[in-house]
Order: sequence, then structure tokens, then C-alpha cells
Amino acid sequence: MLDDTIVAISTPPGFGGLGIVRLSGKKSLAVVKTIFKPKHRSFTFQSKKLVLGFLSDPETQDVFDEVYLIFFPAPHTYTCEDMVEINCHGSPVILEEVIRLCVKAGARHAGPGEFTLRAHVNGRIDILQAEAIRDLIEAVSMTQVKISFLQMEGRLSRRARELRARIIHLLSQIEAVIEFPEDGLRVTSKQILTTLEKTILKIKSLVKSYDIGKTLSEGMILAIAGRPNVGKSTLFNTLLDYDRAIVTPNAGTTRDILREKITIVDSVFTLVDMAGLADARNLVEKEGVRRGKKAIAEADGILLMVDAAENTNKEDKKLITQFKNKKIIILLNKCDLPIKKDINRLRTIASGIEILEISALKKQNIDQLRQVILKTFVPEQKKGEDIILHLRQKLLLENILTILFNTKTMLLDGYSEEYYVEELRAVLPLFGQLSGEIRSEEILHDIFGRFCVGK
Repeated sequence: MLDDTIVAISTPPGFGGLGIVRLSGKKSLAVVKTIFKPKHRSFTFQSKKLVLGFLSDPETQDVFDEVYLIFFPAPHTYTCEDMVEINCHGSPVILEEVIRLCVKAGARHAGPGEFTLRAHVNGRIDILQAEAIRDLIEAVSMTQVKISFLQMEGRLSRRARELRARIIHLLSQIEAVIEFPEDGLRVTSKQILTTLEKTILKIKSLVKSYDIGKTLSEGMILAIAGRPNVGKSTLFNTLLDYDRAIVTPNAGTTRDILREKITIVDSVFTLVDMAGLADARNLVEKEGVRRGKKAIAEADGILLMVDAAENTNKEDKKLITQFKNKKIIILLNKCDLPIKKDINRLRTIASGIEILEISALKKQNIDQLRQVILKTFVPEQKKGEDIILHLRQKLLLENILTILFNTKTMLLDGYSEEYYVEELRAVLPLFGQLSGEIRSEEILHDIFGRFCVGK
């Protein structure tokens, strides 16, 4: 399957001034020669040299585009195979015709991410770099671009290799003591413990960085919660900067769940608007409240809205107490009206929770709210810190941490080297899965199957 020649459109769908078709495989140049004729017939194909010429159908000899072609010989290419790039005019009709003719000449239409898959299989990049390439393509902020670029260049891969090498060195020391006791080799428990603790600290830092990475790539889920008619949908629209939710003066307008993404500086958030949390009067309201409670349970944080123009009541206290253990900001909405809420009493109930006065309707303190959201829900990023962006990476690192903690516990409990060295060995396959040295078809499909266009 990976020995044949593949072809794909590498530019996004739609019309444009330029459209690029790429081929990879041993027959790339032979396939292209069936449809491409250089403008200057005396020209010979040279490595990495642009060639101006025409595309035509080999059967009818009808010319249909003037293009630039460039040939990249193996192994110094993205896939480590022979590659050809055809720069056409960006018409979908032209690009599809190029694909059709290339397939007819012996190429195969590439699957999603197959160029990058070949780069991985041929040893040019590891799985961490492949994920970074996808992240770079799908980046929603310059911060994510910078992180993804460094990882594409191998920064995270080097960190993983360093940690793995540290464990291998430790294992070799311990196993030498076990296998050759007569040689007087010795590594002390203190030395082993020091290495374990240093490694644990570095991996814990990487695991913790996922909280930042998630806000940069997937986004945190923020539920806008509160009683009916406190202004949840108005705030939803205000933060989005357009009218997504229907807003009326009547309580209970919102019945279903609405979700939309926003970006604040470099962090992505999914805002969730929902029905007001109150005793339901009918089946529709009851289902709306049920869905709202489910959305709150799944959220990473809550914007809890209370009506500043109403007196403090037991329902406010009930909601604050109910959500106190989650990350939360309390919003005193409608502060453009005379404030009746006993703010001091509210602060006592919500001790330690950020309280902000806003007017969602008049857009008062909305910029301040955005800053408070960042401060409350986005962990602080340290300069030069490695950031992981994927749950797959986090889960593998957590599994590695568990094994290292178990090894440390066995060491401190006085187990002999033969016992805890077996535990420590189990770390190595997990590092292999992290980098892709140990390949899982399911992981490969997930990573490479989600590529959009291009590589």
C-alpha cells in the first residue's frame, strides 16, 4: 500500500489564483510526464528546478492549463520519496482533471493525511511531530502556531527521548547490579530515588501543561448558568458579538442548549447557553433544566449570573453553594439598573469567588469580564515551558507517572531491585507509544485521518 504512487490536491477547496497538486512515490515523475509538456522542449527535468509547461489530456491532446512543475527526488523530501508538485490555476475543475488523469496514468488518490503518514513510516517524523503538523494547520491563535511549530521541529520529541534515555540509563545501572553482583557494581537507593523524583517532576510539569494546551487547541467549556430571566442569553450574544440566541423580556425563552466558540486573546472557549435553573412548570421546561444541569456538570467552568436589580434571595444562595466547588465567576448582571442586591451578603456567601458587576445588555464591564475569564480559567504559562496539546499525550504521560510513583513506593518500602526493576521496565513501551515507535493502527487512523488538506 505504501509502495505505490499517490496524488492529492494540497490547497483548500474552492476557487483561487493558485491550486497545487502533489504526487509522492517512485512513479511520480513518470505519471506526470504523461500529462505535462515543458514549454521549451529541449528542457530536461532537474532536481528542485521550476519548469514552465502545459497540461493536456494524453488521449485528446487538448491543452487545458499552463503550469509550473517542480520535481523533488528522494530521499530529501517531505515523504522521503520522489515527489512532484504541480502549480496550476486554482479552479476546482482543473484540479480535479489533473487528479483524474494522474490516477488514469497509474497513481492512486491519497487518503487523508497519507503524505504525513508516509513521512512517519519512512522515519522522517515521529507521531508527536505528525500531531504538531496537524495542530499547525488547524491553529486558531499565534501562540498555538508557535507551540506547534516548535513541536513540529522536534522539541517535544527531544524532551520525550531525554526522559526515556534517563529511565534506560537507570535500568541499565540497576540491572548491572542484579546480573553481576560479583563485580561490586552498586547504585544506591538514594541515587535511584533522586533520578525517579527528577523524572517525576518533569513529567508532572508536562501533564499539568495540558490545561493550558487545551485552552489553546480544543478550548474550555464555560456554562452560562443562573435562574430564568437573569440575562444569560443576552450575555451569550454579547460575548459572541452577534445575536445567536433569541432574547425576549419573558422568562424561560431559552429551552435548548446553545454552543458557540469564542477566542479571548489566544485561548479558545466554548460558551454554553441554557434554560434557567428553576422549578419546571411543564415537560418542555423540565427537559430544558435537565439538559442544562448536564451541560454544567460537563463544563470546565461556570459563569453564574444573578440579577443585581432583585433582592438577595435563597435561590441565589442555593446556586452559589451548589457550584462552589467548581471554577466559577459570579456575575451581578443588570448593574445599569438600581442595584437591590445585598452585595456584602453575597460576598460572604461566595467567599473566595470572583464577583463582577456587569450589564450584558449595555455591554458594561464586558472587556473586564474577558480578562477575568482568562485569569480564572486559564493557567499561567511559563516562558519556555513545553506545552502538550493532546489528551492522548496526557493519558500516556499519566500512565508513565503512575509506574514511576509505584516504583518509588516499592523502593521506599524496601523491596529488592528484582521487584521494582520489573515495574520500571513497563515505562518503556509507553514512551514508545508516545513517539510512535510502537505503532497502534487506531492511533494512526485518528492522527492521520483527521488531516484536512495538504500534507
